[in-house]
Amino acid sequence: MDVVLVAGMWLDGSAWSAVVSVLEVLGHRPVALNLSGQSSGAGPASLDDQVEAVVAALDAVTSPVLIVGHSAAATLAWMAADARPDKVARVVMIGSFPSGDGGAYNDAFPVVEGVVPFPGWDAFDRSVVVDLDDKQRSSIEARVVSVPGAVFTGIVPLQNDKHFEVPVTVVCPEFSPAQAKEWVDSGALPELARVRRVELADIDSGHWPMFTRPVELAELSGAAADA
Repeated sequence: MDVVLVAGMWLDGSAWSAVVSVLEVLGHRPVALNLSGQSSGAGPASLDDQVEAVVAALDAVTSPVLIVGHSAAATLAWMAADARPDKVARVVMIGSFPSGDGGAYNDAFPVVEGVVPFPGWDAFDRSVVVDLDDKQRSSIEARVVSVPGAVFTGIVPLQNDKHFEVPVTVVCPEFSPAQAKEWVDSGALPELARVRRVELADIDSGHWPMFTRPVELAELSGAAADA
């Protein structure tokens, strides 16, 4: 299956390198996106620009697609499923949940002179970074890029209730499947509460399993594609 991989804030497509190689061995066709405004040398971009980039990746292939969104990009993946519900076979959301129609894309960090720079490791809870050693942190820091403020401050538009028919797999790193289920059942995650099929997959990692558990993450994504 074609697998479109969308990294979260501050990362480009190279974040998926180790995952891509495993997915290829498993017989899938992964495409790791470089989002508009979110790669080295990229200029300004808006949330709409990033969504268009993801949708263009879906339109570039003819078969049903698995789309994988990490962190904030879970919402990007969900917006793409809203735009192309008949094209997306399943959405995998890693370590995050989608914003709903009219919600903020990401308001967790401040915009500074038009961009949101990587805030440093002290900005994150211990559970988020628990499995990153100093070498891995340095490697990630070397590749991060500031994200245009217009991406962070964008408002999510969802137009098509057909996206609730698209199956979703939530990969649970710094939180457990039991916690995620409780949040869905309680209505705290209204988008997922309306999805017909939600599956929860555990992974023993912090927030960036593509760096610390790439084989396991690829296998979970491959299993979601096979489903």
